[in-house]
Amino acid sequence: MSDKPDKEQRLLELRKACIEFFNGIYKDKQKILVFGEGNVDARMVLVGEAPGEQETIKQRPFVGQAGKNLDEFLDIVGINREDIYITNTVRFRPFKVNPKTGRTSNRPPRKEEIELCRPWLYKELGIIMPELVVSLGNTPLRVLADDKNISIGDVHGKPMDIKTGQDISFKLFPLYHPASIIYKRALKDVYIEDLNRLKDYLK
Repeated sequence: MSDKPDKEQRLLELRKACIEFFNGIYKDKQKILVFGEGNVDARMVLVGEAPGEQETIKQRPFVGQAGKNLDEFLDIVGINREDIYITNTVRFRPFKVNPKTGRTSNRPPRKEEIELCRPWLYKELGIIMPELVVSLGNTPLRVLADDKNISIGDVHGKPMDIKTGQDISFKLFPLYHPASIIYKRALKDVYIEDLNRLKDYLK
């Protein structure tokens, strides 16, 4: 029997506690938080870096351009979005404002933002209890491997055994972030090769 209702309830309580925590931290500038979504009984969890503009507007992970990247990912690996759980390392959009135009653009999350969000990701994984976690890019890789010096260039496409301080253990499958292949076309072939490795691994 699935403990799905129990997991959903625990995730709801985690969400409330998370909102309360960040409202306390960012009293002056309240953050719009974006939480994970998907199958709470999933064997596989996908972890990105942080929500962007579209994710913040819709309050859902991996929509907009990131959603298109995800669709390609799912298509190659041969799985449905409904079958997995998707979340981000950082719960809110890290952005900068152009002083001339007033426009906002994404920026990499700062160290303190990552550290504030780290325990919430661990707690979320502790509820889902996946067998496999796929990290996209360096930020989730370093948080999940608990190693700030590890680099995606060295470990991409290679499954790793992970055990966190919360007694959660899973296989970590590190991938390049799909957005990085937009800027570095040379990575595209490597990324596709890694996705095919993941597909074989899932079999």
